[in-house]
Amino acid sequence: MSEITPELVRHLGVLARIQLTDEEVDRLTGELDVIVDNIAKVSQVATPDVPATSHPVPLENVFRPDVVSETLTLEQALQNAPDAADGRFRVTAIMGEEQ
Repeated sequence: MSEITPELVRHLGVLARIQLTDEEVDRLTGELDVIVDNIAKVSQVATPDVPATSHPVPLENVFRPDVVSETLTLEQALQNAPDAADGRFRVTAIMGEEQ
């Protein structure tokens, strides 16, 4: 028995402020009905002993060791800057606000 009806699709279109043609309503009725059926199938299979996952393969961040090394001097960092002042990069104001 279909849970998604054309009237429901039209109502959802009104709520979303989307104008739907009759052809779109017919197509979306079928597509949404298939989606709801598939979600119901997954819900039937899911059991409490199956842990929820966000990805099928476990992911792990790969970090490099945090080792202190040489850094750029202030002069090296600013040497190719188009404009610098007081040891800082100088850029144009954003959104017309002067700092």
